Amino acid sequence: MSIFGTRTARAAVVALAAGSLALTGCSSNGNKGTEHKGQSQEDAAKQAEAVSFGDAKASAGPAAEVPGAKPGGTIAVYQTDDFSHLDPAQSYVSDARLLGRLIHRGLTQYQEDEKGKLTVVGDIATDSGKTTDGGKTWTYTLKSGIKDQNGNEITSADVRHTVERLYAPFVTDGPIYLQNWLSGEGTTYRKALPDGPYKGKHLPDTVLETPDAKTVVFKFKEPQADLPQALAMVGYAIVPQKADTKEKYDTAPTALGPYKIAAFKPGKSMKLVKNTHWDPKTDSVRHQYVDGFNIAFNQDDEAQTKAILANRGEAQNGIQLTGTVATTQVRNVISNNEAKKRTIQGYQPYVWMLNFNLDRVKDKRIRDAIALAMPNANVFQPDGGAYGGEIATGLMGPTVPGFEKGYDPFGKLKKPLGDVEKAKKLIKEAGAEGKKLVYAYANTPKRQKQAVVIENALTKIGLDVQKKEIDGATWYEQVGKVNNGLDLYMTGWGQDWPSASTVIPPLFDGKQLQDGSSVYSHINDPKVNAEIARIKKITDPAEAQKAWTALHHDIVERINPAAPLYFTKSLQIQGSNVGGARYSTEMSAIDVTRLYLKK
Repeated sequence: MSIFGTRTARAAVVALAAGSLALTGCSSNGNKGTEHKGQSQEDAAKQAEAVSFGDAKASAGPAAEVPGAKPGGTIAVYQTDDFSHLDPAQSYVSDARLLGRLIHRGLTQYQEDEKGKLTVVGDIATDSGKTTDGGKTWTYTLKSGIKDQNGNEITSADVRHTVERLYAPFVTDGPIYLQNWLSGEGTTYRKALPDGPYKGKHLPDTVLETPDAKTVVFKFKEPQADLPQALAMVGYAIVPQKADTKEKYDTAPTALGPYKIAAFKPGKSMKLVKNTHWDPKTDSVRHQYVDGFNIAFNQDDEAQTKAILANRGEAQNGIQLTGTVATTQVRNVISNNEAKKRTIQGYQPYVWMLNFNLDRVKDKRIRDAIALAMPNANVFQPDGGAYGGEIATGLMGPTVPGFEKGYDPFGKLKKPLGDVEKAKKLIKEAGAEGKKLVYAYANTPKRQKQAVVIENALTKIGLDVQKKEIDGATWYEQVGKVNNGLDLYMTGWGQDWPSASTVIPPLFDGKQLQDGSSVYSHINDPKVNAEIARIKKITDPAEAQKAWTALHHDIVERINPAAPLYFTKSLQIQGSNVGGARYSTEMSAIDVTRLYLKK
């Protein structure tokens, strides 16, 4: 997932037989460890837990009460940027994911206990799914009483419509796992239903069957035992057929969750209020304690931290959604016992990397030089310092099964500020001294500060940097265009669920390259593409993990499509009146499903 995105199919099938899935969690919960300098790779490794598949009992509501929870009041949300998408089918970044937990619902969702252990349970479905043939066929039965904000009951026709609209040309920015599994790899799935459901055509019953109003059956050619986890993504949340306004749905979605959008001023604010048609008896995870959420945009981490740290007025009811404690304020927060009690932290799954547009930066010596020159230890300082990140040595993070702590092809652990002399030598060999490169960055304070660090490093090795500032709210849409006119740009990616199969294929499978895809480097290497296809068919989980690791080496060392910068961690602060706050390993941020106000 973009700053936010596994297991292979067969790996999950094997685990299914044992009744659970192996998971490396993203972070720890609660306030544990706030006296230390952020979470470490050891913390990430210790989070290996089993992800269970929940039955009907585990999936039934209402959710267990949060101790001490009280109803009423409005939570103030401080947010840096507007949401780039509200249509779930277009949602693939962290802020949209958190908002989605409040307003959207899908067939499945994650249930998380106090220790961060996850269970996949049914959301609008009665359970996490049933398969009798090793993962080729999955059947979901819908719960009774699931309604949208207009009071319309959700049926299997709405689920079919939700799936089929994913094929429409205007849907470009969401996940494509389900589409690929149903209708072909890469972008070939679009041929199966090029207009989506909007011209009366549908996927055949041999692929997707809805025999009655309560039953949905997915039929795959290959086992897809990760389906329950994939369906928990906000990208596969339900879009009611009667409410679908195609492209316009992206600014005014219809809620199934406990809250709905009452007012939205793009770029300024959003107001959420209770969705009176959400029935807690149908939901085993979410709560509806507060009356609503007032979300204010254009609040950078500095402003967010200062306001909540001061703890006056509405800030007492304030939270950070995807924002984190500003680097300049970390000491003020951690050294203040009262403030420290109002923090949560955890290790996130994201890897920030500096992408090379391989259509434009074709000489590998230039790419290697830039990777070597990056002062990684300085790049993550504006993003929370030791509490916000640590040096990345590869393109797979510590929360991915198969992560190698000692793998360091660019020597970053020995030279965290970069190897300028070695980089200069490569630039000279490539005859690239004075070469102009268009370097794009988002117009947010932390990215602007990082841009200065990166520009200085590039200038030191003899490159002519042409900086281009881009609106942070539409960052991924702009850099995600195939013809983006850019040479270098940062992106953050984390697994969609704990497996390299949700990291390497989305980022490096050239067959998926299209506008809106996450193949940000425009890599399209035949060997890599073929190896991805081969590994996806491996039936032994240990063998598959080794193969993904070997392919990771090949991508980094033979091609180098992106310079690894830093692995991310999170330290967030809440107002003193906010109750129920905890760090969610599933959401990689505050758990918005259980918040309440103390008074």
